[in-house]
Amino acid sequence: MRIAYGVMGYGRGHAMRTMSVLPSLLAQHEVTVFAGGDAFDVLAPRFPTVRIPTIGYQYNTAGRHSLRHTLVRNFAPMRDLLFGGEGTAAIEREFRERGIQLVISDSEAWTHRVSQKLGIPRISFDHVGIIAYCKPHFPPDLWALGMRDAWGYRTLMGVPERILISSFYPAEPAYPQVRIVGPMLRDEVLNARASNGDYLLAYFNKGEHQYLPHVDRALRLLDCKVVVYGTRLRGVDDNLDFRAPSVDGFVRDLAGCHAVLSTAGNQLIGEAIHFGKPLLAMPEDAFEQRLNASMIERMGVGMHGDLKRLTPSDIDRFLGSHDWYVSNMREHAGNGRAEATEILHRYIGDFVQTRKPARRASPVRRASVRARSA
Repeated sequence: MRIAYGVMGYGRGHAMRTMSVLPSLLAQHEVTVFAGGDAFDVLAPRFPTVRIPTIGYQYNTAGRHSLRHTLVRNFAPMRDLLFGGEGTAAIEREFRERGIQLVISDSEAWTHRVSQKLGIPRISFDHVGIIAYCKPHFPPDLWALGMRDAWGYRTLMGVPERILISSFYPAEPAYPQVRIVGPMLRDEVLNARASNGDYLLAYFNKGEHQYLPHVDRALRLLDCKVVVYGTRLRGVDDNLDFRAPSVDGFVRDLAGCHAVLSTAGNQLIGEAIHFGKPLLAMPEDAFEQRLNASMIERMGVGMHGDLKRLTPSDIDRFLGSHDWYVSNMREHAGNGRAEATEILHRYIGDFVQTRKPARRASPVRRASVRARSA
């Protein structure tokens, strides 16, 4: 089957989840990835990938999401997405030229909307669907925001024919076509062996905006080494070791660290729990990440922090509960990759069956039909 796989380009988590299932899909189908932004940078060197527009948050000098800058930066792509433009037209041409028969989308809006226009069936496979396609499970202080984001996501993406959700925590589906599986653990994660090192791993998905002076100061005041990913800095400076992006290197450092300080993306959380690494989760100003951080505390595998007001005392308090967090890990660890891959293949098989043309009747059968009609 000829499949378009759309991947949201903001951050690297969507690309990491996609990498866990693409090899299996490519073994049986003709798959083209459609991605922009960070996802394109990760996936294009490994898989056939078409660059497409992307939307994402913009930041102010305080490291917070800037509504004004976000609206200005995303005005043109959102106009393209909602009302049609060069980006939408280019994707539609690619779909037609490649004879796309099915779309799988990881939170990617352009492929969703183009497939709706062309009448191509869709499979949604992401984590954000746990907000939009499951029964509300939001803490009281986030309830209104969660209901708003759920409505917005359904309005933008619609309700696809099949919905698969990968999540580090469970939820109850609100639609009959929804299935939920555990975290997607890629080969690099499954092949790594966990050990308890003497360093803290710090990851910032948009470090040029999030790694602010007060964060740097808090990390330098710790009595341990800190391996830092996601900034533009490189090399060792005092107790900080700034490292360049690396899929394999990051997994090794995650498997060997003592604990993790990071933003609150679903993919990283699932991998950290797999390795038994407590998390100090400092969510972006976005509902999904704030909900993720709340669930981490509810599950007892980490602490919800505030990136804007991070202090050494916050980190010390988090590390002081390290053993208790570790004791809760096994209950919540899981790997949904095999189940998700089997479900995706089954879903694809369902669409293959529905696309098969009706079998032509044999000459004898056609003659019999004509005789009865006469």
